[in-house]
Amino acid sequence: MEALKWYAAISGTIAAFMVALDYGRRVTGWGMVLFVTSSIAWIAGSFLADDAPLGSQNAVLLFINGFGVYRYLIRKRGE
Repeated sequence: MEALKWYAAISGTIAAFMVALDYGRRVTGWGMVLFVTSSIAWIAGSFLADDAPLGSQNAVLLFINGFGVYRYLIRKRGE
């Protein structure tokens, strides 16, 4: 459980830094992928800790981050 929470916290921090760097679509897209894994880890951790608000928040963030992955890594620019 502790390792899961630490992964979620550290990966979310790294992802935020990658997005903030604004080094282009590819780096931002991979930051969004890292955000997706962070959200999944937070959802799993919230399930194990019986923390519904944290799980609910990260379920929404999972979809937002998934859209970010689509926008920066899958969708062609200008579409």
